[in-house]
Amino acid sequence: MKSYQQIFDLVKSDIDIVINNLSVKLNLQEPLFSRLKEFLNAPAKRIRPLFAILYLKAAGVPLSDKHYKLLTAVELVHNASLIHDDVIDEAYTRRNKSTLNKIFNTKLAVIAGDYLLSCAMEFLNEINNPQILESFVQALSMMCKGEVYQYFTSNQIPSLDDYIIKCEQKTARLFMTALECSAILSPELNRENALSLARNFGIAFQIKDDLTNVLTSNTDIQNGIYTAPVILSGNPANPAIEKTYDLLNNYIENTKQYLNYFNNNDYKNALEELMELYRK
Repeated sequence: MKSYQQIFDLVKSDIDIVINNLSVKLNLQEPLFSRLKEFLNAPAKRIRPLFAILYLKAAGVPLSDKHYKLLTAVELVHNASLIHDDVIDEAYTRRNKSTLNKIFNTKLAVIAGDYLLSCAMEFLNEINNPQILESFVQALSMMCKGEVYQYFTSNQIPSLDDYIIKCEQKTARLFMTALECSAILSPELNRENALSLARNFGIAFQIKDDLTNVLTSNTDIQNGIYTAPVILSGNPANPAIEKTYDLLNNYIENTKQYLNYFNNNDYKNALEELMELYRK
């Protein structure tokens, strides 16, 4: 099975275009300009553009300038959410570097995150498609609702259904936006297939992230954020690790079934291998 880096390298030239686009719209006073550009260009997994590019290439869709602008907007929204998360969590490191709220203060960090959202909107304006704009509006709304729900349910063990809804709102929605908007730009794609695949993978991605947190830093439980391992055990002191793995694997299997839409090719195989990496 290929490593993440091997899968990434399959479409590296395409992802490099997205990465190079990230700072194109920046026009800020120093030293914030340099710090924000450094943050955007820091080594990262770029899982959202990777996932979407593999999907498009698996379907045999040639990427256009609008696809790259779309995926740049997705990545800018994601990075804006990370800056805002660091403020909310009072985090002082991100990608092995000091966060903007640590370097400056929370006020300037919030403004920087908002500014990245405005840069994303500039790219969407250039695409000039009302359906794509609507998809992004829904994504931003859902991401905010997920955070609000998490705030008001801290120190409470939610139902599994409510947890899955939060996973979709906070995480899966942006994956869904990337694939739904790709399908809008490429009508030959099956929009419902794209949405279902992205939803299942996004939820699996969040479950894996929550599981990793419990197995490593355990900050979620310490902060009263109860995710799948606690929900499935009903006890924060005894998280259900194996049951969470079962839940994760179910979503990975659900995701893989939507790949049957494609003929066999290197990019479809890479998507399957990417999903297997998140099963572990």
